[in-house]
Amino acid sequence: MGLSDKAGNKTEDLGGKAKEATGKAVGNESLEAEGKNDQTKASAKQAGEHVKDAAKNVKDGLTK
Repeated sequence: MGLSDKAGNKTEDLGGKAKEATGKAVGNESLEAEGKNDQTKASAKQAGEHVKDAAKNVKDGLTK
């Protein structure tokens, strides 16, 4: 995957952590849950990218 995709996922994860912390600090359970959800989505995207990277590495190894 592209470096920009990985950076975007990291940004989404960090944004989610910030939302979660802010929600906890102000007692806003909805914002806290939204932050956790953002982190989960970012983690899922990162896992998908790892699978794609691994598949590309296998393919590259077979074609060399």
